[in-house]
Amino acid sequence: MTAIAIVAICAWALVSIVDSAKDKSKRKLNNKEADAYKAEIAELKERVSVLEKIVTDERYDLKKQFADLEKDRVA
Repeated sequence: MTAIAIVAICAWALVSIVDSAKDKSKRKLNNKEADAYKAEIAELKERVSVLEKIVTDERYDLKKQFADLEKDRVA
């Protein structure tokens, strides 16, 4: 559940950055600013991709289940 929240937050941040970039593009970004935004968006896309792989990995769910069982055993 936490991982889903992380992915959702990253997606929201990515959309916010893109929307912000669109707003700023109306005032004509210089090349330096445009390149910085493009690099940041590419980095965020890569991070979201990695998070999606982790969250959808069967082993992630299995590790979480083991951790939950361990918590129940200790408590």
